[in-house]
Amino acid sequence: MAQTGDTYTVQLKQSHLNWGEYRNPTNRDIIPGEGYIPIPKNYAVNFGIFNSNHSQSGFGYNLFQASSADGFLNNVTLLAQGCSTAGDVYAKQFSVHGNLQTIGDWYRNCNASPSNLVRVSWTSPTTILLEII
Repeated sequence: MAQTGDTYTVQLKQSHLNWGEYRNPTNRDIIPGEGYIPIPKNYAVNFGIFNSNHSQSGFGYNLFQASSADGFLNNVTLLAQGCSTAGDVYAKQFSVHGNLQTIGDWYRNCNASPSNLVRVSWTSPTTILLEII
């Protein structure tokens, strides 16, 4: 489980900024405006960030309350999801639970581009502060 003070920074890519349009839409329609925050595998393992394949779920495992340093996001619930190989228990991305467009909206509000970084910092084991750098 992540602890207060844990942090990681990751470079944004076009697929993070425009997931609903940029990806290869083989299993669903194109949805403009979607975005997500990547979780590098080493941080998912070190911080215990799991997806739905793991036996434990809930806040601190695959759910987190998050706000952004700029105030655009305020106490939204992030869902850790996806995996890099089938059946893996470690998550590869964060999205707002139930709404893949909220992170995309935040990126657009910040004028984020692939030249930006995202800093993800735990302010407690269940709360996260997000920042575009």
